[in-house]
Amino acid sequence: MYAKSGAIRINGTPVPPPDDPRVSLLDLLRETLGLHGTKKGCNQGGCGACTVLVDDERIVSCLALAVQYTGRDVVTIDALAGEDGLHPLQQAFIEHDGFQCGYCTPGQICSAIGMAGELERGVPSHVTGDLSAKRIELTDDELRERMSGNLCRCGAHNGIVSAIAQTHRAGQLSPRSSTKARRVAR
Repeated sequence: MYAKSGAIRINGTPVPPPDDPRVSLLDLLRETLGLHGTKKGCNQGGCGACTVLVDDERIVSCLALAVQYTGRDVVTIDALAGEDGLHPLQQAFIEHDGFQCGYCTPGQICSAIGMAGELERGVPSHVTGDLSAKRIELTDDELRERMSGNLCRCGAHNGIVSAIAQTHRAGQLSPRSSTKARRVAR
C-alpha cells in the first residue's frame, strides 16, 4: 500500500518507499540504498549524527519513518560535494579541524546547512533576543544553541563552530553552494 503512493527523491534520484512502513528513513538510506555517509549514532534522536535535509530543513532521520517522505526531497551528506569539489562547509571543517574521528561530521554539516535556512526564514532559537526580528544575527551563542542537538564526543566543538561561522560569514552555508547540490535540491 505505502510503496505504491509515490517516490522519495533522495539526492535527486526517485526511490520507492519501503514496503514495510516501519522502516526509518535512516535505515532506508544506509541499509537499502547503501548511503553510509549518514551515520547511526544513538538511534533515539539525541545525538544528531543521522541529520539529513528534507526540503532544505534538517531532521534526525532515525526518528523519521521513510514512508512519511514520499513526494519530498531528501539530501544527505553524500550529495553536498559538487563536481568542482567539496561543499564550502566541508572544506571549512578540514581547515578548522572540525572533526577528529569524523563520525558526527555528516550530521553536523547537514544540520548547519539546515540551520542557515532557519536563519534566513527568521526562525528564532531559545537565545534569540528579539523574537520579532526579520533578520537574526548568527552570534556565537546563537550558533552554539542552534547546533546543540548535534553532539561531538571527541572535543572538536570549537573547530566545528569556527568552520560554520566562517562559511556563514562568506554566504556559502546553503545546500546549493556546490554544483551537485544545486542539481539535486529543489
